[in-house]
Order: sequence, then C-alpha cells, then structure tokens
Amino acid sequence: MTEMMRAVEITQAGAPEVLQLTQRPRPSPAYGQVVIKVAYAGVNRPDALQRAGLYAPPPTASDLPGLEAAGEVVSLGAGVAGLSVGDHVCALLPGGGYAEYVATSAAHCLPVPDGMGLKEAACLPETFFTVWSNVFIRGGLKAGQRILVHGGSSGIGTTAIQLARAFGARVFVTAGSKDKCAACVGLGAEQAINYKEADFVEVMQGEGGADLILDMVGGDYIPRNLKALAEDGRLVQIAFLQGPKVEVNFVTLMTRRLTMTGSTLRPQSDLAKARIAQELREAVWPLLTSGAVAPVMDSEFELSDASEAHRRMESSGHIGKIVLNVGG
Repeated sequence: MTEMMRAVEITQAGAPEVLQLTQRPRPSPAYGQVVIKVAYAGVNRPDALQRAGLYAPPPTASDLPGLEAAGEVVSLGAGVAGLSVGDHVCALLPGGGYAEYVATSAAHCLPVPDGMGLKEAACLPETFFTVWSNVFIRGGLKAGQRILVHGGSSGIGTTAIQLARAFGARVFVTAGSKDKCAACVGLGAEQAINYKEADFVEVMQGEGGADLILDMVGGDYIPRNLKALAEDGRLVQIAFLQGPKVEVNFVTLMTRRLTMTGSTLRPQSDLAKARIAQELREAVWPLLTSGAVAPVMDSEFELSDASEAHRRMESSGHIGKIVLNVGG
C-alpha cells in the first residue's frame, strides 16, 4: 500500500477557506531529486495567487501550494550527489510544501546555516532566491548605489534590505505604518518612507534618484518609479499587487537611459535555479552563518491552520515571514 501523508490542498479557486487538510500519497524522488520530511514550510504571496486561481503551477509540479520548506532528507533519487539521508536542508520547491513530505531537485537544496533552526531556515529559499536573482544578478546592484525597495516590511523587503546593506548599498524603502518603517530602519534602511504620508518620488529625487528599484506593487507605481530613478537607473518588477497594465512614455526611458526588467522564479529552468542556489551558497550563506543577515519572523501557524496563515499574509499586517509548522 502507498504510504499516505497529511497535506493542504486547494479545493477550488477562492478565498483562504478553500485550503483544506487532506491525505495524499507520499512522493517518491525522480532522477536528481530528494524527498524531504518537512518540519516547516514558508508562506508566500505566490501561494495566495495560486489559491485564488491566478498562478497555475508548472505542468510537472505538484498542485499543492508551498514553494519553500526546511526539514530532513529521507530519500534520494538516482543521480543525486552531495546529499545524504539525514541531512537537514532548506529547499526551493516547484510546489508541494504544504505537506509532510515533498520532492524537489537536489540542486535546489541548501544546508541549514550553522546555528539556525529549521523554522528560520524554511523562510530562506523563496525570498533569498528572488532577491539575489533580481537585485544582484538581474539588477546589478553595486556598493554605494541607492536602492529603493517597495514593501520593505514584507519577507522580500526585509531580505532585500539586509542583503543590499550587507553588500554596501544605500537602502531606501516604502512601508505603510510607523511600526513597519521603524522595523525597516532597524534592519539597515537609511530611510523608510511611509507611503501614506510622503511621496517616494519626491524623496528619491531629493537623493539624486534610485539606481535600482525593486517593485512588487505595479499599477500606477510603474510610471512613478520611472520618475524616481536616477539616470541609467533600473526598475526590476517581481509582482503586480496593483495590476500589470499601465501606459508608459518610452521617451523617458530613452532620454534617461533607463532599464525596465523583472522576473518570476517558479517558471525558470531547474538549471537556472541551481545556478542561483550555487551563488547563494558562495556569497550569502556565510552571512547567514555569521548572523550578519537573518530572516525576520512574523508568525507561525499549524499546517491545519493554513487558511489563517493566508489571512494573516493578505491582511498586510505582518512584518517578515509567516511559516507553517508541519512536523517541527
């Protein structure tokens, strides 16, 4: 008989209550994969988009939500090297993290940093892969440059603040409350702009413009972002909380030599994600081991309370990461 496991599935597209506990067969590792016994799983905005029917998983991925987790390797597929049964890892997942066991590419696993617990490690992959690939690889952030991070108190935002600061950039953020702004400054932001009280365009223009803007808002932020950029600045788009369609005057891009780019992580090839993982291992994992950079934790929910975790995330009241306790 096939061994079963607890998992949270999306019963239909809709609000958080469509997330329901169920039983599923335990996965087996394909070539190059490992199976992880999940201790904790991270909760991310793409999970909510998938739940709402707006972000379909790749054809070969699990239909279960969950794009990152930490736990113990319990089985290895053919062709896996460098990992052993019993290793504690955190991993970027194609899906399936809201479950007691998950299969993923061995090349997308990273060791739990020394001194860090599995709960904190579960918060690393999705945000650190996203920030590293967009801010440093795609965005080309350098020491001394000015970066503006929208949504500074989110999981992505708190990660971007710390990494940008650790590599010598000047960090500016937007956030929606006094407490969130204070948290961002505490993490290393030079200035936190309460977008309900001040215009980030005016603030950044007063600083000479942003060399790089990391945006997950979209909508009417896009033309405003272009105004807030310095000459030769780069706008990196990673999500569209306010919509992807706006009118842009490309004369501005040409005359000021601006760059608009962006990416999503999940559709990228296994090889591309493996390359990001290797760069993180070399450049960022030492910072996590030393404590110079650390995930910011907001709240923890039981696997059976995944719907409440989604409500917490969609309330935008959180600061940092939300996790599910699966088997911790």
